Amino acid sequence: MAGTLRQKVLTLYLHTSALDSRVLGWSMYDGTGKDAFTTGDNNEPPYETGLEALKDGWRLIQHPVLIPPYPGEEYTTSFMKYGFLFEKLEDMQT
Repeated sequence: MAGTLRQKVLTLYLHTSALDSRVLGWSMYDGTGKDAFTTGDNNEPPYETGLEALKDGWRLIQHPVLIPPYPGEEYTTSFMKYGFLFEKLEDMQT
């Protein structure tokens, strides 16, 4: 009999649009209720790159849309634009 699945969600903000670039920021949410994460609760990212998350079983479900900067805005600081959204399904029976 199959167990009840719950979703875990991981957002990684990378240095560039390449999955093998380093992680600059992250957030994680656990739909199983086993863990509770808070912004800034850890100084080290859960993975060094997005590729490491894939190798650990996270499924990539959203890749950032690459938008070129407006002329004259090439060096303006703003939001972290290389956000990747991952998910992992966990069985609540284990």
